[in-house]
Parts: sequence; C-alpha cells; structure tokens
Amino acid sequence: MKTFDHLTVIGLREWVGLPALGIDQILAKIDSGAKTSSLHASNIETFERDGETWVRFDAHVGSRSKQRTRQCEAQLIELKRVKSSNGHLQERHTIRTQMVLGDKCWPVEFTLTCRKAMRYRMLMGCTAMLDGNLVINPGLRFVQDKPQTQEFA
Repeated sequence: MKTFDHLTVIGLREWVGLPALGIDQILAKIDSGAKTSSLHASNIETFERDGETWVRFDAHVGSRSKQRTRQCEAQLIELKRVKSSNGHLQERHTIRTQMVLGDKCWPVEFTLTCRKAMRYRMLMGCTAMLDGNLVINPGLRFVQDKPQTQEFA
C-alpha cells in the first residue's frame, strides 16, 4: 500500500471490489465533493429476510460500451434523501458493504441510484475516504493495485 503521512494515497480513478456483492472489480470515480458513495443500480426492490428489510438490485459493473450487470442483495440501512449532481433531491436506498481498495478493506455506505448518464458506474464520496484514511493526489490515476477480493470474501 502506498502511503503519505500514514494516509493511503489514491488517484482520481481507482479499481475497487465489493466482495459481499460478488463484484471483484469496478472502476470508481473519486469525488471529494460528494458525501456519500453511490452505485449504479436498477430494478431495485425491497423484501423481508429474518424480520429485516433487504434490497435486491442489479448492479451495473461494466462500462457504457460494455454493459454488464450483477444481481445483488444487501440489508437496507435506510432511505436517504440525497441532493443529486443536478441539484434535485432524491430518495435513495442505502446499503453498507465491504469495499476493497488495494490491500485495504472496510465497510462503506452506498446509495443506489441510476448513473446511466454518468461515465463511471461507481462514485466514492468523502465519507468512504475518511473511513479508509485516504488522501487524493488529483494528478494521479490508478495508484493502488487492482483489488484481490478473494482475500476478503
């Protein structure tokens, strides 16, 4: 892991993994202006499991040109009101799952939303960066190695 002053250095784009969702690698845009991380999802539906509310969704893990989806399930943390990049308030399903970046793994909250008009299917917000002790070098991309999610599954 590459570090600076005990913080892990990342670039503006990094490969991450979400092993509990079965996502080995997904390209993330790092956005320190966003509080919460978000994941491109569709067909979002809630259901009950063992007295808890869960959410089932299709995570879009490919690019706009090479579209791929993976059906995922996670416990619903909350419905969160989020101001989108265009300034509109949206109510979004929020989940918490382990995220792997380089050789680190920690829990991150994600809102599920349609990002089909966006270049990147995942956005990493500042809360995830704080929790992971990360610092951005905006002049770099892909500082960390691609995640090896099988080590954290």
